[in-house]
Amino acid sequence: MEAVEVFADVWCPFAHVGLERLVARRAASTQPDEPLRIRAWPLELVNGAAMDPPAVAQKVAALRRNVAPDLFAAFDEASFPSTTLPALDLAAAAQREGTEVGERVGLALRRALFEEGRPIDDPRELAAIAREHGVHLRAGDRMQVLDDWEVGRRRGVVGSPHFFVGDDGYFCPSLLIRQRDSAIGVTMDDARFDRFADRCFGPKVASEPGGG
Repeated sequence: MEAVEVFADVWCPFAHVGLERLVARRAASTQPDEPLRIRAWPLELVNGAAMDPPAVAQKVAALRRNVAPDLFAAFDEASFPSTTLPALDLAAAAQREGTEVGERVGLALRRALFEEGRPIDDPRELAAIAREHGVHLRAGDRMQVLDDWEVGRRRGVVGSPHFFVGDDGYFCPSLLIRQRDSAIGVTMDDARFDRFADRCFGPKVASEPGGG
């Protein structure tokens, strides 16, 4: 089985859905639980600005309505983080401990934000998550975030989430996204996701759990 990599930001709701759905599909596959390598795609650096909470709220509402009614249980526009760079630093530190730890922390950060309502731009919250997973931050972790960004640019990443299996790239393979003026429409792209998931893990062998 080839390694699966994804470039994504913690506060991207599309990435949260995509990762949760892919992890669920992996559990229902014939392949062993090979961890995903979750790499940084720091949107506030890519776009030159932080994510806009009302715009994120609109995306979350569309996802809950059409795609993932059981996700985003504690999303709160009013307390949406002003940055995810420190969270991405923690994710990079976790990757240094190994791909499995990196996946666990990458998922935990997203669940903390969207499912538990924890302020992931608060250093105390990040320290708690680091302790939960036995991860220790170092001064050079931001450099790994920036290196992921540069690697992603060279590999042709177009947004969050952008997956790679070998040399094959898949941007947001779970979802069909339509933007018209200020309105956004999101639906599940089941056929495309199935092709992508089969490329990652082989055929599904059990009913896929809920979660996006």
